[in-house]
Amino acid sequence: MSRKQKLVVIGNGMAGCRAVEELLALDPDRYEIVIFGGEPEVNYNRIMLSPVLAGETSFDEIVINGADWYAENGIELRSGEEVVGIDPVSRMVATDKGDRCIYDRLLIATGSLPFILPVPGATLDGVIAFRDIADVRRMIATAEGGGRAVVIGGGLLGLEAANGLRTLGMDVTVIHLMETLMERQLDEAAGFLLRRELEGRGIEVLTGASTEEIVGRSAVEGVKLKDGRTLPADLVVMAAGIRPNITLARDAGLACNRGIVVDDFMRTSDPAILAVGECVEHRGQVYGLVAPIWEMCRVVGTTLAEEDGEGYQGSVISTKLKVTGVEVFSAGDFASGDDREDIVFRDAARGVYKRLVISRDRIIGAVLYGDTQDGSWYFNLLRQKENIAESRETLVFGPALAGASQDPNAAVAALPDTSEICGCNGVCKGAIVNAIREKDLTTLDSVRAHTKASASCGSCTELVEKLMVLTLGDTYNPAAVEPICACTDLGHDEVRRLIKAKELKTIPAVMQELEWKTSCGCAKCRPALNYYLVCDWPDEYADDYQSRFVNERVHANIQKDGTYSVVPRMWGGMTSAKELRAIADVVDKFAIPAVKVTGGQRIDMLGIAKEDLPAVWADLGKAGFVSGQAYAKGLRTVKTCVGTDWCRFGTQDSTGLGIRIERFMWGSWTPAKVKVAVSGCPRNCAEATCKDVGIVCVDSGYEIHFAGAAGLDIKGTEKLGTVMAEDAALEHVVALVQMYREQAHYLERIYKWAKRIGYDEIRRQIMDDAERRKALFDRFVFSQKFAQVDPWSERVSGKDKHEFRPMAEIGFSRAAE
Repeated sequence: MSRKQKLVVIGNGMAGCRAVEELLALDPDRYEIVIFGGEPEVNYNRIMLSPVLAGETSFDEIVINGADWYAENGIELRSGEEVVGIDPVSRMVATDKGDRCIYDRLLIATGSLPFILPVPGATLDGVIAFRDIADVRRMIATAEGGGRAVVIGGGLLGLEAANGLRTLGMDVTVIHLMETLMERQLDEAAGFLLRRELEGRGIEVLTGASTEEIVGRSAVEGVKLKDGRTLPADLVVMAAGIRPNITLARDAGLACNRGIVVDDFMRTSDPAILAVGECVEHRGQVYGLVAPIWEMCRVVGTTLAEEDGEGYQGSVISTKLKVTGVEVFSAGDFASGDDREDIVFRDAARGVYKRLVISRDRIIGAVLYGDTQDGSWYFNLLRQKENIAESRETLVFGPALAGASQDPNAAVAALPDTSEICGCNGVCKGAIVNAIREKDLTTLDSVRAHTKASASCGSCTELVEKLMVLTLGDTYNPAAVEPICACTDLGHDEVRRLIKAKELKTIPAVMQELEWKTSCGCAKCRPALNYYLVCDWPDEYADDYQSRFVNERVHANIQKDGTYSVVPRMWGGMTSAKELRAIADVVDKFAIPAVKVTGGQRIDMLGIAKEDLPAVWADLGKAGFVSGQAYAKGLRTVKTCVGTDWCRFGTQDSTGLGIRIERFMWGSWTPAKVKVAVSGCPRNCAEATCKDVGIVCVDSGYEIHFAGAAGLDIKGTEKLGTVMAEDAALEHVVALVQMYREQAHYLERIYKWAKRIGYDEIRRQIMDDAERRKALFDRFVFSQKFAQVDPWSERVSGKDKHEFRPMAEIGFSRAAE
């Protein structure tokens, strides 16, 4: 009888043991098998560590192969003994117990190691990873005393750890460097839903947060973030990622990149040595999910059994996970791009989000949240590269309706009468259809009045309208409402109404609750939503400057040659020798090629390179300049004449009033640019009667004008009214602008808004209703406390980071004096 070959397996985890199982199924008598495992345990399911942590199951219940399995298959298990070296020449491994073990074939299944952030305090007692049962037991023991836990990392493991610790009674905060949780598996919209779910369970989530230091003497006391905050902590869980464990292989001279390099038959650069699992790199890819690892294990089995096979061809990844009780599925490539389009379905009432990414009539990516039952079907379409052109209209509704009809209303038509259409009011399809037929309802408002469908949050309006089309046919002619963009069927007014009604306070929240058709919006809707949220929730919404145009992001106007122009603010058009010298110095220092006086009574420096902008603003800031916001959807200029200070015709202090208005209102984001002028007498040298807002000083006081235009459209102003005192003029102007801010569509100039609303209605609310005027004024003042507009910037990690500072820090008074 020939001697059995000796197979040594380094790693008693899921991959190593599964590969042995595959081998035993093919050729159980070929090898004498020895398995080394660093943990003093039998083989268990690491995927189930989270339920153990949460108390939902026990360790015994997650054991895959008990001691009897090793015995029955003649396998020598050396648990708690770690291999510390491989000698490929002698075909021998050395262990931490000083033993030597000869092999004929070696299988490396060392898995991965948790990435421990290299920050001060990372070695303190109380800082642990989340990779094995020992980590779980330490977490459970710590949680028995209550206290606070900080989990660093918002990926799957981190969130599962957070949920488990919260279940055990700890106060938990999750810190995640990226803005989206599980960003590798989820897009922004699905990440928002997951975050909302976690926060609803009492877990605090901090995204865009970076750890600077673990605080404590001998044990953890807190986590300090780079923004200066310190979070108290009794336990810190590092779940910031994993790295393939390649130390043994690399030290043995095997080819390694990110992982141990293997061929299609899972052989390393040494033919006697195979590798499998999270530690390997195949065709440049490293996999951390179970499905591809199982495919690798099958190939390892055939290779060790010396049977023919096609080898491992790589895996198309799909992920179906249950993250803290929420169904999540993702597959393929779901990044945005010009060569692809999205099909998006949102059911706000059920918290369901589905996104299919299509390119050339084929699914290339999918993200499902809350309802993943069709994930396998989508994944098969993706993997088979099937043409979905004929079923694209109903594709997002799943295989039951896909291809049923090219009618865009087919999916709604196929719903049973008992299907709930309006979740807010519990109205089903049958009730709506019957009401339309029995009561001869022909308008959306009449359906709302009789059934209450879409009368509350309005998110089911599209479904109700589709039912009306199906029921009434051509007799239903909804009033045309121009949507914000192709991402939604909703117009600006409806979006603004729903943001307030539903208390939506982030862009992802708006897109989810209002069932946006795209995952992350577009260049038209994101700036609009950002403005509406800034306006409606000034004290709660964090301005998303990435949703602003490039000019607003860099505090300068881009020119046709790619350079920028910078316009410092000159209050009311007034300046001084000191300011002029500072501008001259900047022009000389940066060799700025052109300097021009603008129509808004300021100085424009043109031809500045983008990389010089931070330094230009730093020098201007030292001289006391802030941005003139010549780029802004906000207050641009307040043009003045010299008024009573110098002019023999001046009736009031127009310069002083202009400066007062500008200092009071600068930095206030508005739907479109706003230009103001104050003329000291009816001769109107400041051209106040063609501005968005103008004041003409007269002997009896101040005439207030509005809704002028002097650009593509030429239009004189409408007279709002006359007030006697300067304080009253300021209050009326501010209230008018606030009314415009709250009612106008994004990018709608004041003159267009006023025509749409009605001049008389604006006069009634501003001139005749003192209580409403005062409320508008007060809301503007409140919003200014949180306005962030100043153009200081700093270098961070080699990148330009433009820092928006609250105006309160700049030092210019908002007071009326």
